[in-house]
Amino acid sequence: MNVLIVRLGALGDIVHAVPAVAALASDPRRPDIDWAVDPRHRAALDLFDLPVRPVEVDLRRLRGLSALRRQPYDVAVDLQGLLKSALVARLSGARRIVGFARRALREPAAARLYTETVDPGEAGHVIRKNLALVGALGVPGGSVRLPLARALEPVARGTAPFVLLNAGAGWPNKQWPPGHFGSLAARLERARGWPSLVLWGPGERALAEAVSASSGGAAQPAPQTDLRGLMTLVRSAALLVSGDTGPLHLAAAVGTPLVGLYGPTDPARNGPWDPDDIVVSRYLTCDCHYDRRCHRADWCLDDIEVATVVDEVVRRLAAGAGARTSHRDR
Repeated sequence: MNVLIVRLGALGDIVHAVPAVAALASDPRRPDIDWAVDPRHRAALDLFDLPVRPVEVDLRRLRGLSALRRQPYDVAVDLQGLLKSALVARLSGARRIVGFARRALREPAAARLYTETVDPGEAGHVIRKNLALVGALGVPGGSVRLPLARALEPVARGTAPFVLLNAGAGWPNKQWPPGHFGSLAARLERARGWPSLVLWGPGERALAEAVSASSGGAAQPAPQTDLRGLMTLVRSAALLVSGDTGPLHLAAAVGTPLVGLYGPTDPARNGPWDPDDIVVSRYLTCDCHYDRRCHRADWCLDDIEVATVVDEVVRRLAAGAGARTSHRDR
């Protein structure tokens, strides 16, 4: 069986797709698996031990589509659920094109491009929804496995504990204000004596410096890293505080304790899946569900007080700080 997985990006969404692909790869029929991925997120696949062949598809430049036609796919599975991903699945020439039912899609029109649809029911978390989708291929999806690549750098040992703060996000309304992060770092240093490092990606250096400037020296921008270096930082931290974005989901994959800050996205669908991790959510009061920008003057994430997050950080650390097990089988 030749299978094409379509999950073009982004980082957190790729993490959420890994358990479904891992379940498919463990099928006794030993399917050959290709993964259509945007070149900007290609490196994320190297973080996991999966027997897949990446196929880079750049829809912005219409590159990579011809490579899909060179392989006679039996089935294409669209784990993204958008018109663009459904189109990639259709253009692959696969005989079967499997995607979510209309009610489970962010862009319901994508269902018109599938030959089969799957209703994930009340699966809850997106990881479970993805497992339900590959279940249409006869793949059992009872456990959640995220097999990390063995080539990843080891976790740093013997260093003083530190907290990671992630102030950036692809959507502006997923970002807790930098001043709040700075105040959080200052309070954690006073309470625990722990410094904070502020993660930053392309175009986010100024945001990390703003957090540092408002922390009174308690937080410093993290060193510039590639994706593997980011994973090493995340694995080494005592705890990560972040909105709903890639580093949070990497931390969930490796078992780093988390406090997640959620507004426009539903933590029941997109949140951490370790029951010890903590989410501070304004989803129920947010009017901008799954919109990239807030439409209100009173921004819901601004309503999350620093003192609340400090309390939740302390509570999360008390629940099991120092655990370093990835969620290979949950």
